Amino acid sequence: MVKSKSNIAVIGAGLMGHGIAFMFARAGHAVNVFDPVQEARDTLPERLRGIAELLQADRACITRIEACADLQGTVRIADFVIEAAPEKVALKQQIFADLERLAPAAAILATNTSVIPIREVSRSVSGRQRVVGAHFWNPPYLVPLVEVVQMEAENLPAVRRTIALLRSVGWKPVHVKRDIPGFIGNRLQHALKREAIALVADGVCDAETVDEVVKLGFGSRLAVLGPLEQSDLVGLNLTLDIHEVLIRHLDCTPGPHPLLIDLVRKGHLGMRTGQGFRTWTPEEAQAVQRRFKQFLADAARRAAQASPAATERDEGVPGE
Repeated sequence: MVKSKSNIAVIGAGLMGHGIAFMFARAGHAVNVFDPVQEARDTLPERLRGIAELLQADRACITRIEACADLQGTVRIADFVIEAAPEKVALKQQIFADLERLAPAAAILATNTSVIPIREVSRSVSGRQRVVGAHFWNPPYLVPLVEVVQMEAENLPAVRRTIALLRSVGWKPVHVKRDIPGFIGNRLQHALKREAIALVADGVCDAETVDEVVKLGFGSRLAVLGPLEQSDLVGLNLTLDIHEVLIRHLDCTPGPHPLLIDLVRKGHLGMRTGQGFRTWTPEEAQAVQRRFKQFLADAARRAAQASPAATERDEGVPGE
């Protein structure tokens, strides 16, 4: 059962943490956000107002969010704790050791890691039955998916509680039944990236062409037709015929592709350095970022308007 008003603790006020906090507050929950960096705490209200403006949401919900410098005070009465710290195993392990000691025994402890197995994050936790993965996608106030990851059978009650809570806020949680690196989404996403990099490295096409093929071809239908759904649509006999010819030719480079390693070694890191797989001017990079965020914001507003619970959530009552 989901409490209508829960106490939420978010560990980390950065890129993911502040967006997660906003969504919980918008749904009526009280949220404490811990960050050891004063600048992150000081800029939190401004960044939250930016989300409210983008979503055309009532700014009053921001008053339910409090920035905290003390971890113990942050989680002291928490029902649900979400760790959204940098993707460093040792750091997350230390945070979870502290959380087990400081948070109420009944609180669920969730990690927002995108690829690290939950068993690694919670290695130092003795009561692991209350630990789950909760992989939010960036930005969490625009992308509805959350992958809720189960370690063992004993974690299932915590997984079910987490799914119910996230659904009540307006996210679309899915149950990942095995604790594997990358979970579901990132395994699929990076399988595609591996093949894309190999096509460029092998001289089949340039990076611009790869992106155009995805965006103008099969990518345009992915939002409404998943890969297995599409296979069932066209017939598994056709999928099998294609695999008989294609699968053995797909890239299977062990480890990261040499082209990717070489670009990183040269300092070609992408848009922020002006060069990655493609060359970017600051204006081109900013235009892509604006277009991407606006596309997601428009989709989020349409989804909220179509949801029968949208009005309830705006008034601070969870929608389910």
